[in-house]
Amino acid sequence: MKIVLLEPLGISRERLEMYAARLRAAGHTFTAYERDDSPAVEAERAKDADVIMIANMPLEAEVIEACSALKFIDVAFTGVDHVALEAARRKGVKVSNAAGYSTRAVSELALCMMLSLLRNVPQVEARCRAGQTKEGLVGSELCGKTVGIVGVGAIGGRVAELCHAFGCRVLGSKRTVRGDEPSYIEFMPLDELLKQSDIVSLHCPLTEETRGLMDARRIALMKRGALLINTARGAVVDSAALADALRSGHLGGAGVDVFETEPPLPTDHPLLHCPNTIVTPHVAFASRESMEARAEIVFDNITAWMEGRQQNVVL
Repeated sequence: MKIVLLEPLGISRERLEMYAARLRAAGHTFTAYERDDSPAVEAERAKDADVIMIANMPLEAEVIEACSALKFIDVAFTGVDHVALEAARRKGVKVSNAAGYSTRAVSELALCMMLSLLRNVPQVEARCRAGQTKEGLVGSELCGKTVGIVGVGAIGGRVAELCHAFGCRVLGSKRTVRGDEPSYIEFMPLDELLKQSDIVSLHCPLTEETRGLMDARRIALMKRGALLINTARGAVVDSAALADALRSGHLGGAGVDVFETEPPLPTDHPLLHCPNTIVTPHVAFASRESMEARAEIVFDNITAWMEGRQQNVVL
């Protein structure tokens, strides 16, 4: 099998070589490239590959269709909305992801954003560096707040667990409530969750149903002064509507790790110029521990697929 990694996995050269050596010892070839988002470059690099490995770089239909030998796409990411799945389906190409690798990392950043916004950390840090005091910037505690989790899967469930441990009332909204969820999560329709929550944290995948989920109407349902945290997908939120709500004071703050496009962002992006907003360039998934866990999962995916027992199945 010819295996091509089209972008770095965020692990050391030594660790990558360890995985590559295992594949080569089994008679396969393995080639790793630096990232280049040009479809023409991707297609040239992977044109005769049996297996393509990517993380969050786009993999468009024209690339998949150009790879005549392609049988398996191994995605080192949880979400797969950046992969042309219909093209893969038409060609009979199998797809697996790295579900679960970043559950702790993402949930911890979501909690970090909640705490930082509540305690005015960016503002008081700037004050301290400028030789000033906290005057007028005394914050609030997370304990006692009502936190609404939109999308109670693995990550959303972990955020719910952490918020419960901090003494929060936890509300949840998801497509299917199975009945085995933790008893401390109160499930309700999304609109009702938005009305009741002091903090709303988004953890749903990007689908046609969730694209633009948090539009102007739904943002207007949120409590005045509430916080919105988005570590899910940027397109789940209408950025212009969120910016308007922040500038008007309807929302008290926002923590945003994801945007409609991958950073670097244009400097005039509306969310870069809003009050009481923490913005990070899509880093929630990226910790040293999660990167190593991710690499382990995706190389295991290849072995499992080769042995006829595909795991982490997307297609």
